[in-house]
Amino acid sequence: MDKQGGAHRASAERVLNAVNDSRLLYQQGLGMIASENIISPMVRRAVNSDLHGRYAEGLPGKRYYQGCLEFDTIEAEGIALAQDVFNAPFVNIQSTSGTVSNMAALKALAKPGDQITAVSTADGGHISHARMGAVGVRDLNLATYPWDENRMEPDVDASVKLIREVKPKVALIGQSVFLFPTPLQEMADAAHEVGATVMYDGAHVLGLIAGGVFQDPLREGADVMTGSSHKTFPGPQGGFVIASSEDPAVHRRLNNAVFPGVCSSYHLHHVAGKAVALAEFKAFGQAYARDTVRNAQAFASALAAEGFDVLAEERGYTASHQVLTRHGPLDSGAGAKAAQTLEHAGIITNMNMLPGDTKALSPSGLRLGVQELTRVGFTPDEMTDVARLYARALLHGEDTAVVKRDVAALKMEHQQVHYCFDDGDNDAYPGQPR
Repeated sequence: MDKQGGAHRASAERVLNAVNDSRLLYQQGLGMIASENIISPMVRRAVNSDLHGRYAEGLPGKRYYQGCLEFDTIEAEGIALAQDVFNAPFVNIQSTSGTVSNMAALKALAKPGDQITAVSTADGGHISHARMGAVGVRDLNLATYPWDENRMEPDVDASVKLIREVKPKVALIGQSVFLFPTPLQEMADAAHEVGATVMYDGAHVLGLIAGGVFQDPLREGADVMTGSSHKTFPGPQGGFVIASSEDPAVHRRLNNAVFPGVCSSYHLHHVAGKAVALAEFKAFGQAYARDTVRNAQAFASALAAEGFDVLAEERGYTASHQVLTRHGPLDSGAGAKAAQTLEHAGIITNMNMLPGDTKALSPSGLRLGVQELTRVGFTPDEMTDVARLYARALLHGEDTAVVKRDVAALKMEHQQVHYCFDDGDNDAYPGQPR
């Protein structure tokens, strides 16, 4: 190999080494970012397949390429499973992410210049709900709901009033910071009064919804629900577009908004992985969703007992997979500092704006998620142990290297994926092939 080839191989090796280091980080540490999860061995088999390089534009039986007969079987099976899991007459499983799902839904439901209502990013709305994201890409006019900081949800009466005043084309409901079910019915009723379509972004809580432990948006007034396939729904990265309508015209509009609207190739290996994850969720999803919420509630209570400022105490802290903690004054950067300290201790979290914060890069809080720890078998009692590790790192000033050793010892007891089919080698954090 010439010098140039050797240098390029060295670059590739550095990438693979970094990939392995990332695996070790999560194998030995506590992954507690609320938007992440791990996949099962059977899902990994589907994702790590020849499908990763293939195309199948269109729908089963109506393709623009040859060689799609087998993928037709995969996608048709996935659609049927998704309709069952989400109890919906329409599901599109092609979307490559939750944000892409939102882009597709907004393309189908609104025209540039139309009015939309949503939760502001300062109050926990996702960036795709804002002018900086999908709402801006679609060039929609945005009005944000008044927010109830004590209840960590839209102020229902004020939001209903807003909807009736601005008469949006789409009333978008749902958040990125999502502790409690949204009081959806009253807002949906007001939206329908003014001719709006109700769109529910369930990206974070989709697995909890499907598992029957959060709320049921399609029965509470939502016309369209979008979501991610890799948060509390424990599949590969991707998204869903779901609708309650039986109308074939609505189905065509939503399908066309995904392809060709926002996707060309839609990552066939991930579609196959979603189909496997849907089958596993049908078998194990209710238990997984139930245990995720139990762990979050136990963790929140344990953090409060350790002395942390955990939001929404009067409501029991959380009814989802998420827990919010405040670590200093508004806009102080205390959340960023806490996240960095925890990373040194082997605990991976993310800083997050809390109500009243205005600076995304120097917020006062953390957003914590327990769905990955639940997936590898953590119990409510062990969430108390996790809270104690947080306190040692953040409240007691203990050497983070010492805390990190204890984090690794705890995590090494949890190296298998739960709530999935037995597929032989059930390693949650497998080594990378070389």
